[in-house]
Amino acid sequence: MFAKTISELRKTRTKMTQTDMAKFLGIAKTTYASYEQGKRMPDIDIQKKIADYYNVSLDYLHGRLEDEKYFKLNNNEKKDIALQADKLLEGIETGDSLNFYGEPATEEQKERIRVALRTAMEMNKEEAKKKFTRKDYRN
Repeated sequence: MFAKTISELRKTRTKMTQTDMAKFLGIAKTTYASYEQGKRMPDIDIQKKIADYYNVSLDYLHGRLEDEKYFKLNNNEKKDIALQADKLLEGIETGDSLNFYGEPATEEQKERIRVALRTAMEMNKEEAKKKFTRKDYRN
């Protein structure tokens, strides 16, 4: 799994050749090629250097985790969701329908609802990104 993963990462995330990657790692091209062919396993320091270069975990390099970074929300998406949640809450408030046991919601209760809405909306957005992002745009 390691060999396949580093080969795919090099080919899909960079324009580097095996020679370029070997120079970056400070090893011979034949040594790096043997990593991609699965004939040799790099020591832990080289593995860490590879993981850091591609911004992935060692678990990902070894096939233990799915690379989830492509669907994580960025700050702009989180801000947009927060605005949407505020608008939704504002709509509820102006319709006089935000009551608990016949009493208007307190500011503390409204804030809890706001946090819950944002969290749910962020989770839904991540799920949609994970489901609908084309594979060639994921990293």
